[in-house]
Amino acid sequence: MRSHGLCRAGFLPAMDKVGRVCHVFFTPTHAMLLHNLLGATAAGPDGGGPQCVAQFAKDLLFREYNLSSRNGNQIAFSVEVALLHRALRSVLAVHAQPPAAGDAAGAPAIQVRLVNKLPAGSRTATPFLTFETKGAHAAVVQDVPISRPLSRSDVERLHAALDAAKDLPKTLVQVPDLPQLQSLVDRLKNVGDLLTVAVTQYGDLHLQVSTSLVTVGSEFRKLRVIGDRANAPVGDQNLTSSTRMDMAVERREALSVQVNMKHLVKSLHCHLAKPDCTFYGIAPDGACLTVVFQYFIPGTRLADKSISFYCRLPVLDPGSS
Repeated sequence: MRSHGLCRAGFLPAMDKVGRVCHVFFTPTHAMLLHNLLGATAAGPDGGGPQCVAQFAKDLLFREYNLSSRNGNQIAFSVEVALLHRALRSVLAVHAQPPAAGDAAGAPAIQVRLVNKLPAGSRTATPFLTFETKGAHAAVVQDVPISRPLSRSDVERLHAALDAAKDLPKTLVQVPDLPQLQSLVDRLKNVGDLLTVAVTQYGDLHLQVSTSLVTVGSEFRKLRVIGDRANAPVGDQNLTSSTRMDMAVERREALSVQVNMKHLVKSLHCHLAKPDCTFYGIAPDGACLTVVFQYFIPGTRLADKSISFYCRLPVLDPGSS
């Protein structure tokens, strides 16, 4: 495993903020961190929480990569994110030491293996994700307990969920001022639990909270648009934000959905992974609110296609509020 992997990039801290447990999914070409893709047995009014997908080309994380399983050389399991993060920090700290004299040149930075071990006092073997490395003065082996590998049917469900989430919203708007967005959401979450989000083809992002006593909101205007776009009507300049949003929705030049405020707050934690760009969009027919994080190839403004990271927030039924 390459030493600049998931831990230093902030993906594990980001996923840990979204949920305590996630799935790790290895395929012949990619390694993935998946949160909530298999859904909840009873979603309730919260909609089961946001889905998060972080996908990495194998060559980005691993120098050598050997994978074998009965499920088409695919392996998936669940793991406690904090334990995985702690193990990676430990092995990275040791590996940062200069190599011991006599070490073979070109040895893997960190060896990662799936193993079954017999814990002390137990008669049943337990699966672990094991990390091994060594420096000049120490060697370390970190065993991270994991679930048993998912069944073939659950792996197929993961694939189906990934395929369903593959299509991007027809309109995406880029939010360049993330601290301002964070500050706005911090204020709005003290007003109410349900948030109305609208994305227009003009490049506007509207956020609004309404209660029986007050309506509070704000907007980001003239953002960069990817996908379907339209020119804002000239006569809308002097209208209120709410009126412009309603008229754009009526003209089918915007989509509006209602989401759980806690879900949006969780998705904002994904900025711990330090994306270069962040886009918001609403899936066709208002199926979900999608947040797409984009990374550039270092030293360029070209998208790094070896990394894919996005969140999908479930939409709430306005009638349930």
